[in-house]
Amino acid sequence: MSDAAQTAPAEGAPPAAGKWLIAITVMFGAFMAVMDISVVNVALPHMMGSFSQDISSITWVATAYSIAEIIMITMSGWWSTLIGRKRLFLGSFAVFTLGSMLCGTATSFPQMLVYRVLQGLGGGALIPVSQAILRETFPKEEQGMAMAIYGMGVVLAPAMGPVLGGWLTDSLGWPWIFYINLPVSLVGMFFVWTFVEDPPYLRRGVKIIDWMGIILLAITLTTMQVVLERGQQNNWFESRFILAGTAVCLVSLTLLVVWEMRIQEPIINVRLLANIPLAVGSFMGLIFGIALFGTTFILPQFTQELLGYSAFKAGLALAPRALVLLIFMPIAGALYRRIDPRLLILAGIIIIFWAYFDLSRLELSAGFWNFVPTLLVMGIGMPFMFVSMSTISLSTVRRINMTEASALYTLARRVGGNIGYALAATLVARGVQVHRSVMVSHVSPLDPAYAEFNRAVSFYLGQAGLDPAAVPGVSLGLINGMVNRQAAMMAYNDVSMVFGLLFVITIPMILLLPSRATLMASMGTAIMKPK
Repeated sequence: MSDAAQTAPAEGAPPAAGKWLIAITVMFGAFMAVMDISVVNVALPHMMGSFSQDISSITWVATAYSIAEIIMITMSGWWSTLIGRKRLFLGSFAVFTLGSMLCGTATSFPQMLVYRVLQGLGGGALIPVSQAILRETFPKEEQGMAMAIYGMGVVLAPAMGPVLGGWLTDSLGWPWIFYINLPVSLVGMFFVWTFVEDPPYLRRGVKIIDWMGIILLAITLTTMQVVLERGQQNNWFESRFILAGTAVCLVSLTLLVVWEMRIQEPIINVRLLANIPLAVGSFMGLIFGIALFGTTFILPQFTQELLGYSAFKAGLALAPRALVLLIFMPIAGALYRRIDPRLLILAGIIIIFWAYFDLSRLELSAGFWNFVPTLLVMGIGMPFMFVSMSTISLSTVRRINMTEASALYTLARRVGGNIGYALAATLVARGVQVHRSVMVSHVSPLDPAYAEFNRAVSFYLGQAGLDPAAVPGVSLGLINGMVNRQAAMMAYNDVSMVFGLLFVITIPMILLLPSRATLMASMGTAIMKPK
């Protein structure tokens, strides 16, 4: 059967009302699984007190979920073949719901880690399977809109996570960031049971279980996650622990790829990356994940540490971007039918870069309305890139491989998110040191600007009635605080510029993606024509 035939719509496609019910159903799962990545971050300081853990230990609450989730994302294609896609989706929803309930009831730190692993194992498969179901439910002329719906779940969730997490933590306590999942998950499970069905062409059953692939995959993803999570804390490659973890990760990754290329029924189908649109889209998805999750991590830190926002207000700062994302996702989906997707991706990259460039010029005097307009612009650009990229990446994948391809694409974006967290934390920590050392070199009586500033500060302290003997020490303390804040501000600006430049380097890769004319030729001109 030809690829074009394999990508054609299935016979007996659901009617218009049915496909929208399926869309809402699968978006429930994707939204909840992705949001639980970011919703926990704002509650970690509160969990420290509950479990008597330091900041180094409490971050394992996030790490445990990420490791389990990323393993299940990668294996979702294999599990779909083994037990069927509907059973996998429904079972994953049930495990995710159970894990959420148990996390809220955890009374000890080991309990919390075990329950978070369970929750991650349930949430992992929900994301790629949602994308695969949407791709096959909507006809080809509505594929852009299908990916817009998918994007409303997986892109909106990280932006909404800090807002919802901050409000629940401040108002009701951290267990409610888990309890809130229960009603939504139960509704989602009912919808899956009622509306989702496996298409008849899906391959079912495996002859041999790829145990070696499972072991190598678990080692690779676990060590990668631990290295990314713990790298900055352990001073990266100056630590033997990080060096050993990196070596194990690279060796196991190499063995995994070689093994999976040789086996007939692999746990992860790396052969699919020979598909150029999928490979290019996955790489661009990696960059998108770095920037999206990195920004979601770094902006609340910036607003809380330098602007003095509460956890809820810090999360609320991201709400305008989330709202614009929600509005422009369907717009981007509609435009996909009428404009060359490569142009939409390029436009999205340019808009996103402009937003990051503007963020890189923020100052300590910035208020809420100084950076919110920039986030609104970013919220406009992201849908154009994400929707077009998600749609075109899977446009030439055969239907029987759709779940496996969606898993690879989701894995790339998820790994990008982990890299984004690590990169942002490292750039801020190192940037503060570099900028502070430069500024401290000017804190000298021999520097005219410093001498003049110090005289002015000392004068005002004296006018305020401070003991003259204490004035020099207090003055130096004030100047030290100002230097530290300015160094942190400059470091955050550097992160924004790096994220923006990451998007720029993906522009040449757009040329490797198929044009609108090529897509029309492969799928059928009649199908692609806008109504």
